[in-house]
Amino acid sequence: MKRTYQGRVWKMGDDIDTDTIIPGKRGTIPTMDEMKKYAFELLRPDFAKDSKAGDIIVAGDNFGCGSSREQAPAVIKANGVTCVVAKSFARIFFRNAFNIGLILIECDGVQDACQDGDQIEIDINNKVKTNGKEFPIGNIPDNLFEIVNDGGLVNHIKKLNAVKGGK
Repeated sequence: MKRTYQGRVWKMGDDIDTDTIIPGKRGTIPTMDEMKKYAFELLRPDFAKDSKAGDIIVAGDNFGCGSSREQAPAVIKANGVTCVVAKSFARIFFRNAFNIGLILIECDGVQDACQDGDQIEIDINNKVKTNGKEFPIGNIPDNLFEIVNDGGLVNHIKKLNAVKGGK
């Protein structure tokens, strides 16, 4: 299992709600390849065009608040973001993110230590490092990390059923 991630920072603020991540009117777009083009369209119109595989979002308090649409973490992941580091997350967003295979890291202070385009390094269950500063992080429970490594909850359940002789 991969335990370290490195990437370019996309810095966001506090209280980034799911409508900011993907506006409700875009939630009916039938394919993720099309929907991902509208991620953060009102806040960061350049995000969908300029994000790259391995990028990392850094935010403040209450990231993912608002309605409980699964499309919000899904469009983040579809744009290549490997994880989101924030001071805190809305609980429903937290679960939805892990259920689709997107890693979330709660870490206070890192949002004040970096800017857009900075490099950040994450050592899971240990620390976040950026611009020569280190920030401790708590543990991601093994069961959540297994879900991420299996590509999301649906794939994780399929894997468990296969191991146990299920269908």
